[in-house]
Amino acid sequence: MVTVKAGRFQRFGKLHSFPPPERWDDWAELDAKAWPKRVERRYKLIPTVCFNCEAACGLLAYIDQKTGEIRKLEGHPLHPASRGRNCGKGPATLTQVKNPDRILYPLKRTGARGEGKWTRVSWDEALDDIAARIRKALQEGRRDEVIYHVGRPGEDLYTERVLMAWGVDGHNSHTNVCSSGARVGYATWMGIDRPAPDHPNARFILLMSSHLESGHYFNPHAQRIIEAKERGAKIAVIDTRLSNTANKADYWLSPWPGTEAALLLAIANVLIQNDWFDREFVRKWVNWDELLEDQEYLQFMVKEGWIGEADLPKATTFDAFVRLLKALYRPFTPEWAAEESGVRADVLVKIAEEIRRAGSAFSSHIWRNAAAGHRGGWMIARALFFLNVLSGSVATPGGTIPNAYVKFVPKPFSDPHGNVRVWSTIQFPDEFPLAYFEMSFMLPHLLKDKNKRFEVYFTRVVNPVWTFTDGFSWIEMLTDPNRVGLHVALTPTWNETAQYADYVLPMGLAPERHDLFSYETHAAQWIGFRQPVLRVLKEKEGQKVTFTYEANPGEVWEENEFWIELSWRIDPDGKLGIRKYFESPYRPGEKITIEAYYRWIFENSVPGLPEAAAKEGLTPMEYMRKYGVFTVTEDVYREYEKPVPEDVLKDARIIPDREAAMKEGAASGTAAADPKALPLDVTLPGVRPGVWTKTPPPKVNFRPYPGPFKNEHGEVRVGIVVDGKPVQGFPTPSGKLEFFSTTLKDWKWPEYAIPFYPRNKEERKKYFHIVSHVHPDFIDREKNEFDLLPTFRIPTLIHSRTNGAKWLYEISHTNPVWMNPVDAERLGVKTGSLVKVESEIGYFIDKVWVTEGIRPGVIAVSHHLGRWRLHEDHGSDRWNSALVRLEKEGSRWRMVRLKGVTPWASDDPDTSRIWWEEAGVHQNLIIPVQPDPISGMMCWHVKVRVERVDDPSRYGEVVVDTEKSFQVYKRWLGYTRPAPGPRGERRPYWMLRPLKPHPDAYRWQPQR
Repeated sequence: MVTVKAGRFQRFGKLHSFPPPERWDDWAELDAKAWPKRVERRYKLIPTVCFNCEAACGLLAYIDQKTGEIRKLEGHPLHPASRGRNCGKGPATLTQVKNPDRILYPLKRTGARGEGKWTRVSWDEALDDIAARIRKALQEGRRDEVIYHVGRPGEDLYTERVLMAWGVDGHNSHTNVCSSGARVGYATWMGIDRPAPDHPNARFILLMSSHLESGHYFNPHAQRIIEAKERGAKIAVIDTRLSNTANKADYWLSPWPGTEAALLLAIANVLIQNDWFDREFVRKWVNWDELLEDQEYLQFMVKEGWIGEADLPKATTFDAFVRLLKALYRPFTPEWAAEESGVRADVLVKIAEEIRRAGSAFSSHIWRNAAAGHRGGWMIARALFFLNVLSGSVATPGGTIPNAYVKFVPKPFSDPHGNVRVWSTIQFPDEFPLAYFEMSFMLPHLLKDKNKRFEVYFTRVVNPVWTFTDGFSWIEMLTDPNRVGLHVALTPTWNETAQYADYVLPMGLAPERHDLFSYETHAAQWIGFRQPVLRVLKEKEGQKVTFTYEANPGEVWEENEFWIELSWRIDPDGKLGIRKYFESPYRPGEKITIEAYYRWIFENSVPGLPEAAAKEGLTPMEYMRKYGVFTVTEDVYREYEKPVPEDVLKDARIIPDREAAMKEGAASGTAAADPKALPLDVTLPGVRPGVWTKTPPPKVNFRPYPGPFKNEHGEVRVGIVVDGKPVQGFPTPSGKLEFFSTTLKDWKWPEYAIPFYPRNKEERKKYFHIVSHVHPDFIDREKNEFDLLPTFRIPTLIHSRTNGAKWLYEISHTNPVWMNPVDAERLGVKTGSLVKVESEIGYFIDKVWVTEGIRPGVIAVSHHLGRWRLHEDHGSDRWNSALVRLEKEGSRWRMVRLKGVTPWASDDPDTSRIWWEEAGVHQNLIIPVQPDPISGMMCWHVKVRVERVDDPSRYGEVVVDTEKSFQVYKRWLGYTRPAPGPRGERRPYWMLRPLKPHPDAYRWQPQR
């Protein structure tokens, strides 16, 4: 619920820290621009949520009562995550709303793709055309040719539900250019694939991120990190680059990129050898017994030379496991890690001591950083979470919480789960059965390699030509009608990818749309409700609004209503079985409205919301319109310890441990079923320990959650037994934290089933899958080779979403090459000099910034700048993009910068006041696709050669050979171990997948 505490909106003389909610309908302020005159303005305040990153901080829209326009966007004081505090991206949304370059009406291409010729069309014309193409594809059985490609969606479940209703395996995300490395590292421990650190209650915080300035949920995290620091918590940051976050830390560790797992395992070794770990927690919650009982794997460890024959456990006891741990990690000394990573041994010991002192109040976090940069990056995340496991700081106050514990996704009024009975081998190719998730960044190469085509390709909040690697290959795909039949760009702003669309359909910004979501910002489950504030105001004043675009600028719409209208037209008579999912729960047979969709959820699916609304004399819908947020619960710690409910236990079958399971299996007297013959949703064949029932409790929280864990008798595991008590446990095959990942072992990766890092050069060659492709072994400094670190964010910007935000680009508009003074001197360059940065597929030319903030041998360039457009008046935003010319000869592309940012005439006088010329350089174009063979993560770091350039006219030049890029893709494919899995499946059914097909679709078939 929303609680307005006494003193929350305290007054300082006659000033309020925030407008109190009871005055939001009529709030008066003096106009600052009219000073020294006292001119009063009166506002209506309506809450919404920022959409300029995934932190989803609260905003209050100040709507002028005289003009009806949004005058400003400020922090929402009742928002549980941001608490009224916002970074610059939230208030800057106003400049995007009023941007003279924004797209206001639906546009249809009239010339060739990329030619820049458009005509305005109606929404009906666009909807009818798109619907007809999708309907024909579905009727002809081409359900793998309708693709929805999204970046950060800004909502939960809505669009997945649409795609499930259509019956297409068409969800394609940006996850594998962002976080899949970290996700696999966490999922192989706890099933759940993301961390949610409880920073404010921590005594020690270890960050492999820059969360005081950028990164996932950075504003809510930054507030809480600083609160912890003010209370005495120590902070350590592991980052090759001296970020603003590292500058605030007590310890800054700058390792050679990709060696982070080595130093983390050395820290773990210090904890293990000194018995500075929580023995009781590890005993109760880690699957050590599975490892000790697997004699075959123990012998494998001996054969690999990880332990000796004398180290083999003599018993299956916890003490025997501890002895094994000590033997296994004994070589991972701080001195060894110092030599490998470049971080001093004594510093690693100090970090171990800090973790010991913090105990269960130790929070850690990695999201992109090293996990996104390197081959084997997922093992870095796995090694980091090992420290939380050893310290018992899993889902504890001040520890690291599995993100599902702090996420609440309400149930929609109808659920088409199970409708999808196809498997897209383009999105989940056989080569990457464990990928988290779709192999989106490889689409151009996959379509070419497998000779496939998309009939309809939607891009939404995603700009792969610019944001992804190898953008020229994307242009080749998007301009080839044999690969993409119809490209529909759903976007609030122009971007590089939209230049190549067939339809550009304008979608709303933060104050112009509906979305419902729940993010893992702190120790609570909460929901946020993004609203089109001008529509809400009109409806409060009694005006009828049928569609959101009637209240927004021009005809800017929102995806939620767009999907309803499109689905209705795809199946106008209901014969395809789609229409029923878009009929109103209140008026059977009639099309649902967006108001009815959310009204049903708020009335039926959010525990406590109807009661909280009734206390204020409001309906649930009115409550959410008024406040925009609701906290469901703050009871989020140690969910794995919670008892299985008594009403579930009364009908459950309990098998307490592995010994009891073996006895029951032997006593049954029946032959075990062939696992390969069982349905693939039988994830735990045979007799397994656990609490089993055929009637699991109904699902209340529709959060992404691994499982189900089911046996061949149709029973679902709803818990495990720990020390005689039936508890919920973890959503993993064992029900516990998996030090020993049987999934990795069973899916052909036994050498990586436990946290590990190669201990010498010979092992680095043998276990190359977890050795960075930019390890010092592969960098020849004498040839001016460097590791290019291309993944860091600029705090004021966020990929393509901040396009059109003039305030932000006035602050940030350059992305120079960070270079250490040692390297600069050797190359004969200084700040402002030009250098050519060349990968194996091409090069870019950029300016140098000489700084001690990057270690020698590494250069860094931010990926948040380098915007470009092909046409003077559109293509990307004129506040921040260079006008360029593209030249193509065979497979060789060249980008020539014609001019930088320049003033222009418009209704906004600021367009004539532009003083900056820089737009940055598009570095991602020269980075080839480099998919991690296990996680599927795009390994962003790249080996480059750097040389000085003396011709200033070449600044911004980019040259790439896409045929070379295709050959790199083929080489990296050769590192994989493709499906099928041990039971003939495409992917472990228990693992998360954003849009999960029917179990039958998991049955592997050879690709044609």
